[in-house]
Amino acid sequence: MHIVDRRLNPGGKSLANRQRFLRRAKALVKRAVRDTTRDRSIRDVESGGEVSIPGEGVREPRFHRAAQGGMRDYVLPGNKDYVEGETIPRPPGSGGGGGSQGSPDGEGEDEFRFALSHEEFMDLFLEDLELPDLAKRKLATTEQVSWRRAGFSVTGSPANLALTRTMRNSLSRRIALRRPRPEVAAALEEEIATLERTGDDPVRLLEAREELARMQKRLKAIPWIDPIDLRYRRSEPHPRPVAQAVMFCLMDVSGSMTEHMKDLAKRFFTLLYLFLKRRYKHVEIVFIRHTHEASEVDEETFFYSRETGGTIVSTALEEMQRVVAERYPPQEWNIYAAQASDGDNTSSDNPRASELLTGTILPTCQYFAYLEVGREDDPAPMGFGYRQSDLWRLYDVLRQSGEQIAMRKVRHRRDIYPVFRELFQRKQGADQGAGA
Repeated sequence: MHIVDRRLNPGGKSLANRQRFLRRAKALVKRAVRDTTRDRSIRDVESGGEVSIPGEGVREPRFHRAAQGGMRDYVLPGNKDYVEGETIPRPPGSGGGGGSQGSPDGEGEDEFRFALSHEEFMDLFLEDLELPDLAKRKLATTEQVSWRRAGFSVTGSPANLALTRTMRNSLSRRIALRRPRPEVAAALEEEIATLERTGDDPVRLLEAREELARMQKRLKAIPWIDPIDLRYRRSEPHPRPVAQAVMFCLMDVSGSMTEHMKDLAKRFFTLLYLFLKRRYKHVEIVFIRHTHEASEVDEETFFYSRETGGTIVSTALEEMQRVVAERYPPQEWNIYAAQASDGDNTSSDNPRASELLTGTILPTCQYFAYLEVGREDDPAPMGFGYRQSDLWRLYDVLRQSGEQIAMRKVRHRRDIYPVFRELFQRKQGADQGAGA
């Protein structure tokens, strides 16, 4: 079987050549996509656009003469140093110039720039990532539809003609109208032919001819298949459940959280949101910020409003518990939570936070990620003399007891994407991505 695709290429470009190039240079393009995230604003991550790859990555293989070896014939112009028959000495070295100096005329080979669409960029950006617990639960929002059989109709496309139902209607109509059967008409014609040949019963011959005329007239008046017999298979659109999820963003906004720390948290939350949007049709996001008190706020207030006060983590967990109970029943929603903090918490609040996590929050969540942010000049997380924060020690105890908590520390913007990839690496083990 041969299939000829006559669809026009999008945008007048060669789709086949484009796909072939992406397959051949996939590793270079994927590396370029990851590198662009360092220079782009996190808001522009999913916008696609141009990426640059080395020019060598797009070169086609070709055969050429070796620079050395082999027997060669040269035709050289005349000169005053050599005459015919003399041997010309081989140039010293490898036959090619080298050095670290640049070209005097400024010539060189630029990197190859390639434009990616939004879908291509996001596919490469999140290609080898996966949610550890992508549950499909009862869903309330239904925008997609699927077509199902819904009986028959008297109109439709010839391709949807229900032949069996049509012939059954035709047979019922012919029986009800007493349409003569073809074999009865054929037998009467044979009888008439016999009477005409023998000439024995003229009266019967006349009656047979009249009966045949009435029968033929009735056959013409009652067709074998009438338009009223036609039935077509009918389909109706039925709602198809669409996956939906809610993402809770919890962040400490006390005085110890600097703008740099908030920026790190924002970048991580944005990556998680983009990732969930690729896996679920509908994603809602809830922002909860806390000091010694917690409240649900909008995005602008969440990231940019200034607050003062102490740090009590349990207030944010209680607010999340309240929002889940009011708007997001776990049997209908896939719940994901990400918490960003510098690790500070009132020591007397740790038991209450632990109780909320183990009793309510973690059992209802598909995934809970804790991101501990710090200053750029902080010592390395595992360096000598480094003291673990109170909140980190609390969460680490819960993780070691079997609770599903993913934990990471971040100090620099360049570490956000690598940490995100570690947390959502495909086919990761149960304990992978949980420790620092």
